[in-house]
Amino acid sequence: MSRNATRAAADDDNDRFRRAHQERARIETADGPVEIDLSESPLRWLASRRDVAGRPFLSAAEVDAGERFRRDFTQAGLSPRLGAQLAAPVARGGAGVPADYSDIVVAARRRLARATDAVGPDFASLLLDICGFLKGLEQAERERQWPLRTAKVVLKLALGALARAYGLDETAQGPAQSRGIRAWSAAAGDPPPR
Repeated sequence: MSRNATRAAADDDNDRFRRAHQERARIETADGPVEIDLSESPLRWLASRRDVAGRPFLSAAEVDAGERFRRDFTQAGLSPRLGAQLAAPVARGGAGVPADYSDIVVAARRRLARATDAVGPDFASLLLDICGFLKGLEQAERERQWPLRTAKVVLKLALGALARAYGLDETAQGPAQSRGIRAWSAAAGDPPPR
């Protein structure tokens, strides 16, 4: 076996090992599909922590909101690149079609802008650092010159506001919680509801 074949086999084995020990998700970006490791998210670590009463520190809605924010951040093409992009942007012609960005990128940027507007500038900057750039809580505290463990509490508040902005809630609002139909209007000739 040649040296290159041995190296390729070792890389394939390492890749299989890494994939077996990661929680992978595939998302579409402007540069094509990208696989991300959900376990590298600071939110997953924080969600595994418990409060004094033994409940998870972050609720499922808060984690879902943070992961949705991360997905939009990645799809918007805002993730830092580790190297130079040597390919020139390809114009996808036609009237009214953006030349440099795909519809996915434009839609993700709009969703991200709405989310950051909804939570406000103070929470938005922390969400961008933690959920977008995947900075650790300690690094966020150092950069903001906050006391220890402050980012954890502020992030929980920010994720709660983000979950409300996305319409995510811990309790389901079904027929038992609704007030019923307030008015009924039917087209002419339709029988009334029973």
